[in-house]
Amino acid sequence: MRAQPPASHFIDGAYVEDTNGTLIESIYPATEEVIARLHAATPDVVERAVASAREAQKAWAHLSPTARGRILRKAADLMRERNQELSELETLDTGKPIQETIVADPTSGADAFEYFGGIIAAGQNGSHIPLGSDFAYTKRVPLGVCVGIGAWNYPQQIACWKSAPALAAGNAMIFKPSETTPLGALKIAEILSEAGLPKGLFNVVQGDRHTGPLLVDHPHVAKVSLTGSVATGRKVAAAAAGHLKHVTMELGGKSPLIVFSDADLDSAVGGAMLGNFYSSGQVCSNGTRVFVQRQVKDAFLDRLKARTDAIQLGDPLDPATQMGPLVSHAQREKVLSYIEKGKAEGARVVTGGGIPNSVSGEGYYVQPTVFADVTDDMTIAREEIFGPVMCVLDFDHEDEVIERANASEFGLAGGVFTADLSRGHRVADRLEAGTLWINTYNLCPVEIPFGGSKQSGFGRENSLAALDHYTELKTVYVATGKVEAPY
Repeated sequence: MRAQPPASHFIDGAYVEDTNGTLIESIYPATEEVIARLHAATPDVVERAVASAREAQKAWAHLSPTARGRILRKAADLMRERNQELSELETLDTGKPIQETIVADPTSGADAFEYFGGIIAAGQNGSHIPLGSDFAYTKRVPLGVCVGIGAWNYPQQIACWKSAPALAAGNAMIFKPSETTPLGALKIAEILSEAGLPKGLFNVVQGDRHTGPLLVDHPHVAKVSLTGSVATGRKVAAAAAGHLKHVTMELGGKSPLIVFSDADLDSAVGGAMLGNFYSSGQVCSNGTRVFVQRQVKDAFLDRLKARTDAIQLGDPLDPATQMGPLVSHAQREKVLSYIEKGKAEGARVVTGGGIPNSVSGEGYYVQPTVFADVTDDMTIAREEIFGPVMCVLDFDHEDEVIERANASEFGLAGGVFTADLSRGHRVADRLEAGTLWINTYNLCPVEIPFGGSKQSGFGRENSLAALDHYTELKTVYVATGKVEAPY
């Protein structure tokens, strides 16, 4: 085993093991090798994590924002110093190529700690409300114990995106990674502890679908933040609603990417590839419905095919590799089944469409695949595939493509490529999505809010907006005179 941690969980500043929990095998997707064995949290482990977090949060909330921020900024520095080690672990955990993880995974997590460590004092300012001789003021106060439930596509990033605003605002965080990618969050816990975070404020508990409900239903948990599928989001949101808990739901998508005939085609092709093939297509905000204006469709497809065929698949730890495997055998089988549905329903395979011959028989690889002549009613145009499968659809006019782009239950993201910036803003304004890009795609710096609408969820990650989801408003009325009563 190549990445075995000291124990399965990190609670109250130390590693904790309970072998009574269900066995979790961490598998390296490129070789199908078991690289670590852990155990899911038992109810006793969950209780220990909640008790520890609850006790630690009381003192943490009373520290000044500057003191809390200093620790988070130290954690950011440590993550950057250990970027190579963390990136290699992320590659083993997910199968994503090292050339990607080294620039996009731990680094974005470090950005989150640095950003929230630096802006927390300004982000928690309240207001003064004059009321004649009396006055009132508001303040934002932490919620208490928060639970983060992570997805397997960006395990370290998601752990940081959720914990940074939560901790900055004065909360404690209990983080449950996906059982598919259990390793990275434990390293984040180590780094936060080394940076000076008091024990109990960031606890990691491993688990499966049976563990989440133990956390979501716990009476001492105040907030749940989930990154996952729509189906999982509905279950978690329903359970949290039963206890009136705060929730943030960052769910799936089937986002439109619209290419007008006046767009820079090379940039549009590059944006479409980044929005479909990065992380082997396992990104919730991907622009998997690529609408191309009919006049430039053939030229777009020609350039797209040439560049897609040149993608280097291979060993994710090789810096020359541009695309790795999918995260698991189950995910590969799901993606391959969608490819077969696309073929059966009449979509035209421009390139790809199966398992590559360029890599060994081991690993969960799928060719980057492009379908053309896709229609809105096809399964591959309606359902989230979460793999390297791009659907190219034709359109003629602006009003038409906007109507079609919005005809989805999802509303996570969208993009538009055009030389006419007036049209770019107009189209972005009319698209029903929470995150939009003009002449680029999938850029998510920590300074901007990220999140969706419709069935893609609610609440926002990152930016000052995230602090609002980890705090609540308290209003205080201050009287300066005597109380007059009619009785």
